[in-house]
Amino acid sequence: MAHSTTGADASLPWAARLTPSHWRILTAAFFGWVFDGYETYALITVIGPAMIALLPASERGHLHQAAGLAIAITLLGWAAGGTIGGIVADYIGRKRMLLISVVGYSVFTGLTAFSTSVAMLVAFRFLTGLFLGSEWSTGNALLAETWPNEARPKGAGFLQSGFGFGAFLAAAVWYFVRPLGPEAWRVMFLVGVLPGFLVLILRRRIDESASWLQAMREKRWAVTERAAAARSQSRPFTLFQLFADAEGRRRTLLACLMSVGTTMGWWGIATWIPGFVGGFAAHHGMSGPYWASVAGLVYTAGAILGYLASGFLADWMGRRLYLVFLFAGGLVMTPAVYLWSHSLPALLAASLLNGFWTLGAFAWYAIYLPELFATNVRGTASAFVFNASRFIAFLGPLLAGQLIGALGGLAHVAMDFSVIYLLGLVVAPFMPETRGHKLPD
Repeated sequence: MAHSTTGADASLPWAARLTPSHWRILTAAFFGWVFDGYETYALITVIGPAMIALLPASERGHLHQAAGLAIAITLLGWAAGGTIGGIVADYIGRKRMLLISVVGYSVFTGLTAFSTSVAMLVAFRFLTGLFLGSEWSTGNALLAETWPNEARPKGAGFLQSGFGFGAFLAAAVWYFVRPLGPEAWRVMFLVGVLPGFLVLILRRRIDESASWLQAMREKRWAVTERAAAARSQSRPFTLFQLFADAEGRRRTLLACLMSVGTTMGWWGIATWIPGFVGGFAAHHGMSGPYWASVAGLVYTAGAILGYLASGFLADWMGRRLYLVFLFAGGLVMTPAVYLWSHSLPALLAASLLNGFWTLGAFAWYAIYLPELFATNVRGTASAFVFNASRFIAFLGPLLAGQLIGALGGLAHVAMDFSVIYLLGLVVAPFMPETRGHKLPD
């Protein structure tokens, strides 16, 4: 259901048109995504210490491979759970699926803290990923369908910034708990239980999407605004709908290609930045763990700036040019970190800018995907595009972990992987321009 403004409302700034209900929905989705960001970056931050604690001494030479496997399995679970969760949200509603997702990843994150072997940790990571993936698409669809047209891109950018704030929170918590010793990594996962309590607030504070409720009542099964809103007593399976409609199929496939570029670039390249900075510091006689944690804070601070600016940049540039801006930035900022920075201050500055482009790039999903698909398949489409690419991208950390030794270090692997950003640059000009358009019914 599209949102319109009255003549009086149209003269007001976009923020003045928002009601307390709009802000409650943003807050709920934002904090869900904060803890997704926390959970994801906590794994990246502590995977080294966790593998050292869990691997037998005779197998610690395979630490990079074990770490890559744990991250890849989390990503694989995220892909599976996210795709399923988005489909379910189109059937049972945005609010209900959001609550299920938050409870699920809270439980399995907490259980990860009690892992006694690499196999147990990897299993809990997969189960955590199942629920992590479904939270984003659900919260994003809920916000997109309830916020006014003029404010929606800014709200989506604010929502997406939750991941950056969560990652920054993880880096900050690790900064303080790291000195606790070799078991400090367990504390990081125990903190991840906290979002479960968020559900107690969300149950009564937010309402279901009126657009979704209306689409269910009217049995509107169209995929895009170009398709006729056919009404039928028998609802098609939403995932099949995306590929049965020609325009929906084109948009889905092109968006998936851009998603592969975004996701593979981050998981295969940027997630190694704290470790790379820590290694650089250790090589120059400084504390590697300390500077790795500082790099994590700096990197995620850059991501937060990218998220907060995203809605304004997308409205100013238009959607297609904004996409080109993001992929070009990721392509340039990879060598800026891994090849061109020869001092610790330069490396930290490059990490800040890298965060703005490579992690901040995920904002395009929140801003753009809801504008491409109709209400009845919006959750499915957003989840499929956001998560299906992870079935490919999970190979990034897995292969990177294997190739680091073979190719002579992180820098060589990062540069080889960075060509993936070219994929987004090629695809972006073929996407529809949706700036200023109402949300499809």
